[in-house]
Amino acid sequence: MWYYGEEVFTSDMIEDYVGFVYVITDLSNNKKYVGKKLFKSKRKLPPLKGKTRKRTKIVESDWQTYYGSSDEVKALVEERGGEAFHREIIHLCKSKGEMSYLEAKEQFDREVLLSEEYYNGIINCKIHRSHVKSLISKED
Repeated sequence: MWYYGEEVFTSDMIEDYVGFVYVITDLSNNKKYVGKKLFKSKRKLPPLKGKTRKRTKIVESDWQTYYGSSDEVKALVEERGGEAFHREIIHLCKSKGEMSYLEAKEQFDREVLLSEEYYNGIINCKIHRSHVKSLISKED
């Protein structure tokens, strides 16, 4: 289960958010993983009979059962179960660009690559100023 603040986050609370930035904490050693996840994903369907263009269907992603993209964290979850980890949403985001920016900012601010307190092994981002327009207006 995911927490946002002190309460459990559910599908009903998604509203118009695209995704979120999160921290997963290993309760056995307090080691953390910082990442991002989309609430919805696109599925390509074959074209209808007599048509040539593929169809796109938007469905809710696997965010509720997601434990990050780290192979190490996934192996630990497989071994010890999800109860051994605390999953917390730290930012709800209205765009993919905003989500990428806030994930990278959290990772750099926390120095995840320099610290043994984090499972993160890479910081991967490509962000343009136009992706973070909504954040620029918040800081003024």
